[in-house]
Amino acid sequence: MPGAGITAERLGMAGPRGPVFEDVDVQAPPGSLVAVEGPSGSGRTCLLLALTGRMRVTSGTARVGGHPLPKKMAAVRAVSALGPVPGVTDLDPALTVAEQLRERSLLRRYLRGWRLERNTERQARIRAALDLAGLDPDTLTRGLRTTVRDLERLEELRLGVALALLDGPRLLAVDDLDMKLSDAERASAWDLLRTVADSGVTVLAVCSQAPPDALVVRTGARGTDKDDKAVMDDEAVTDDKTATGGKTDGATEADGGTDADGEDTTTVKGDADDALAEARRA
Repeated sequence: MPGAGITAERLGMAGPRGPVFEDVDVQAPPGSLVAVEGPSGSGRTCLLLALTGRMRVTSGTARVGGHPLPKKMAAVRAVSALGPVPGVTDLDPALTVAEQLRERSLLRRYLRGWRLERNTERQARIRAALDLAGLDPDTLTRGLRTTVRDLERLEELRLGVALALLDGPRLLAVDDLDMKLSDAERASAWDLLRTVADSGVTVLAVCSQAPPDALVVRTGARGTDKDDKAVMDDEAVTDDKTATGGKTDGATEADGGTDADGEDTTTVKGDADDALAEARRA
């Protein structure tokens, strides 16, 4: 399946504290390597989550894989997958690499409607994802029994990408790609994403400095690195553990769905998180 093309014109998002990002234009054909470049706090993460159907934009127009945003957020979630996104897809540090792979594989089966899958098929899909992400279990300290807390930063990045690739996405999103990486590791990380893009998957990566060959989307300086996290707390963010990704025309979550016109009205945090957000505003 080809990658998902991304188009956006004057895309914007406003939160309780003002504009998060605004007037963003994107023209990315399928299979592109797209770098969202900007300083911390400039709305980079929120833009990434908006273009993958996890947060709602408030102005402008966008289409991802042919699906309009924000009307078809569930459909966009179904064709996209989140790699490492701090605060959204954090890995359990106590689990081993094998346990993380098995958990994500079984979760994918649940989200796709309990489709029967032979163990040989599942293992083949895991091997393919690991190969594409460049993660060789034999190079880890304890192989597949290595816990996440014992992984190097680049190894954890590769694992997060491999987990996302298990979903067979048309769009892969990665946040803070260059965080805590040396120059050599940063180059390796971009090589990894180029490999994924060369396979046909569109790649969207947040960074502080984009490589010369990437299609660059810039967000302006707006505040501190706490601002994106504050908006993510205040707004409903749909992650891969709560979205029913296989239903493109009205995926239903615990307390949301779509209206009669197909508008995605999902709020996936639940009453407890809504109350927490209100308390934070107060």
